[in-house]
Amino acid sequence: MPEALLIGGRSGSGKSTVGWEVSALLGAAGIVHAYVEGDTVGNIVPPPADDPNRSRITETNLTAMWANFARTGCARLVYTNTASVLEPDMFERALGGSARLTPVMLTAGDATVAARLGGREIGSELESHIKRSSFMARYLDENVPQGTIRVATDGRTVTEIAREIVAATGWS
Repeated sequence: MPEALLIGGRSGSGKSTVGWEVSALLGAAGIVHAYVEGDTVGNIVPPPADDPNRSRITETNLTAMWANFARTGCARLVYTNTASVLEPDMFERALGGSARLTPVMLTAGDATVAARLGGREIGSELESHIKRSSFMARYLDENVPQGTIRVATDGRTVTEIAREIVAATGWS
């Protein structure tokens, strides 16, 4: 049965950075896995008229990607995306009908997020990213499924956070 680690959280919570560190730790331990940045899987602009949230294109692309990974013998997926923890059914379908999912939601306070986003959003959209991040923090907090592991990222090293998450998967 395939397994997926879903790393979600508001913008600026550290999903991508932590995802790459989780992948590095798993790789160093010899654990075969695929790492997918979810933001790229359904990124079509503008979104299709019949798929305004890009959910169908995301699932279709992830299903195709997973089929290719699985063909190589890969049975584990690390996936980062803001709302990934809200979509367990999509991951089960994309991974072949059933999967063992470990949903993790990264959390970070407003000051931490503003500093992180300010360091990477050097264009005209910083303010809109901060507003969306604040909205998603509240939305995720209210809507994540029971059993989602919450991991605070404020004031912690990336390696410390990644080790906690790898331990939660039971993969090592």
